[in-house]
Amino acid sequence: MKPGFLDPVFGAQEGFSALMNAMARPGRIQECAMLRDPPPGLEPAAAAALLTLADAETPVWTDAEGEARDWVAFHTGAPLVTDPARAQFLLATRAMPPLAALDAGTDETPQDSATLILQVAALDDATGWRLTGPGIEHEHRLAVAGLPADFPAQWAVNRAQFPRGVDIVLCAGVRLAALPRTTRLTETG
Repeated sequence: MKPGFLDPVFGAQEGFSALMNAMARPGRIQECAMLRDPPPGLEPAAAAALLTLADAETPVWTDAEGEARDWVAFHTGAPLVTDPARAQFLLATRAMPPLAALDAGTDETPQDSATLILQVAALDDATGWRLTGPGIEHEHRLAVAGLPADFPAQWAVNRAQFPRGVDIVLCAGVRLAALPRTTRLTETG
């Protein structure tokens, strides 16, 4: 079994700091390089994000297979579920599950909604969508390679459910950016 964080205490703290900064500043890319060599199929930032968030109390869904799936189960201690709708945290390594199929929480308990950690091909915060909303003074930009073509439409439906909705952590290599459910996404030409 490959190791988790290089330093379990400081790695978890650095992962938490990167995730909180990403959620507080939607679209701003954070470096998240606390893992040296995750199993094949797992990107370092995505694996670190899941290790930071998941524990033995939180149901996790992942499409990772083989050694990567075993690594997730071992290092998080989380119960792995087969139905994405039953997961509090999801790690999608290949294709994004439809946002409408994930747990958006309830009006009474929106904090119980799912967080999707999604591996993508690339992130760029110099171009792309125009992001506005809480945590963004004027606007941020974010270009994401590797999302389904209908992502902006799915995101609009997700955001319209507020205070319910799914939060997303996008990961490419050792980089991550977050899209909290409150973020408005406008496509640019």
